[in-house]
Amino acid sequence: MERNGFEMELLKILYGTTGLSMITVKQIIMIIIALSLLYLAIKKQYEPYLLLPISFGMLLANLPAVANEGLMEKGGLLYYLYQGVKLGIYPPLIFLAIGASTDFGPLIANPKSLLLGAAAQLGIFIAFIGAILLGLTGKEAASIGIIGGADGPTAIYLTTKLAPHLLGSIAIAAYSYMALVPVIQPPIIKLLTTKKERTVEMTQLRFVSQREKIIFPIAVTIIVILLVPSSAPLIGMLMLGNLIKEAGVVSNLVEHARGAMLYCITIVLGMTVGATADGEHFLSLVTIKIIILGLIAFSFGTVGGVLFGKIMYKLTKGKVNPMIGAAGVSAVPMAARVVQKLGQEENPKNFLLMHAMGPNIAGVIGSAVAAGVLLIIFR
Repeated sequence: MERNGFEMELLKILYGTTGLSMITVKQIIMIIIALSLLYLAIKKQYEPYLLLPISFGMLLANLPAVANEGLMEKGGLLYYLYQGVKLGIYPPLIFLAIGASTDFGPLIANPKSLLLGAAAQLGIFIAFIGAILLGLTGKEAASIGIIGGADGPTAIYLTTKLAPHLLGSIAIAAYSYMALVPVIQPPIIKLLTTKKERTVEMTQLRFVSQREKIIFPIAVTIIVILLVPSSAPLIGMLMLGNLIKEAGVVSNLVEHARGAMLYCITIVLGMTVGATADGEHFLSLVTIKIIILGLIAFSFGTVGGVLFGKIMYKLTKGKVNPMIGAAGVSAVPMAARVVQKLGQEENPKNFLLMHAMGPNIAGVIGSAVAAGVLLIIFR
């Protein structure tokens, strides 16, 4: 009997050291959500490069651990990796890699595209107003509004500065809506444009010299940062990445920036951001508000771009296809591909991809500037 009692006591002690004895209902729900997101990333390929590490980070963070021994607790692996997010290091480095991967030629060839990129930031400010009306603070509203820019690194960067407790929810919403660009945008574009407008063929863009491509990132850096100093980390890294690409003298830097560096940072950024989505913060009414407002922000970003595209269509007497305004959200290059696909459906001779890339690139710059403006106001 004594031996049996000792064995039972030992089993109880051993069971008490397992996660099964500590798991809560909220953690179980979060694990189910994490597994669902993993399914979407792997099976449906919804933004897999970031949604996969984000959802796995969420899974790790919600598996129970002994107090002060969790991965996100001080001393844990993810705690130290997360410092790169908390200190605003990873998102600018992602921007450097984006700059090294992107051809700014379409934007340089048609500078008016900047206006379409600016117009597509409408969603940010619509969602900001909506968040304020729903009782959120100015900092929380600004962090939610930036989802409308359809730029994940910018959303993460701004949220870590203004509302870090919402980081997990905002990051998941931002990347989910980016993945749903081909689903969300076409109905809005078709609703706001006529068949005649959608069939407009645009003339080929002019040739852009290497000198122009080298001068452009330098000029943008100087002008934008002088006007909005708080945008320096994002704009500076974006333009540095593009400069090393266009300079043509540091090919090894370009190769590693848009290759190994980008993917390594993406894994660490996604995993640590996902790990902030614990049940206590994620399972709340605020998360529902973020999901709804994020959709509104993204939708109105598309609306703003298309409506300004219609204005340009009128002013140019039908030379601009208003659909390219939808690419003003900075989901590069997905939004531009959506415009190209719709253009081909309406007119098989229509090739809008390069015309749409101009507003698309402008949207990246626009969302970074918008984030800088919000930082100035609320920091």
